[in-house]
Formats: sequence, C-alpha cells, structure tokens
Amino acid sequence: MHKRSQGNQNLVTFNLKIEATTCLEGGEVRRRKKAEVVMAQEDTRVLRDYAMSQASGITLFIVSPAIEANNFELSPALITFMEQDHFGEHPLENLNEHLRKFLAKCDTIKSNKVFIDAIRLRLFPFSFKDRASDWLQNEEPNSVTT
Repeated sequence: MHKRSQGNQNLVTFNLKIEATTCLEGGEVRRRKKAEVVMAQEDTRVLRDYAMSQASGITLFIVSPAIEANNFELSPALITFMEQDHFGEHPLENLNEHLRKFLAKCDTIKSNKVFIDAIRLRLFPFSFKDRASDWLQNEEPNSVTT
C-alpha cells in the first residue's frame, strides 16, 4: 500500500497534448506497416527457398564459380554426408587430415557441366563446426577462391 508521503516515484507524467502524441505514434505505426508490405512485395522467394539452405547468403567469403548445369543443387543428404565428419569439435584435430577426407568425399560426386571446384567450394562450409565455422564466417568477403 502506498501513502502520499512516499512521493510520486511511480507516477506517470501527465501529457497535455495527448491527442497530438497519439496521432504521431499512429502515423509511425502506419509507416512501419507500409514499409513491411513493400518489403514483402519485393521478396519474390517461394516457400521452398526458405526451407533450402542458401549457400550464397551463408558463404560471402567464398567465390563459387558459375555452374552451367540447369538442374544442379546440393541435396540435403549430401550436406548431411559432409557434416558427419566436422572439423572444429576438438582442439587436437588435424586440419590436413580433415582436408584429405573432405577432398576424398568430394571426389565421389560428379555432375555434368559442373566443375569439381564448384562442388567443393559449395560444400566446404558444411565441413566445419563450432570455432572453425566461426573463423570461416569471419573471413574477408571473397577470400576463398579455390
């Protein structure tokens, strides 16, 4: 229970221009909603695009060569295959051994009109975990080309 002698520390200040304040806040809400609608209209992705990993958005540090094949995509099973042997889980891991295994896995994949480097560069980020993944994400843009 509060007494008058405790002061007005929990009281809200009285706003003499309540209608003007309400109009300003309402205008801001309308502008924000309008901007959201415009952004939603500009986004042309379909639901499938949200479910599939976007390698171009994730791998800004990797320059992937163009692919001439019309129907090339990395299957979720292939990505899971690469993720089974992560690098970065233990501090005593050998990077050279990880790269040897990674290249051996990539050599099992073949697709018409797709260079092996294109496949390797797209799968490379999926072979890292924890601190190694953080390190790779913080590399300079376009720093990995081969």
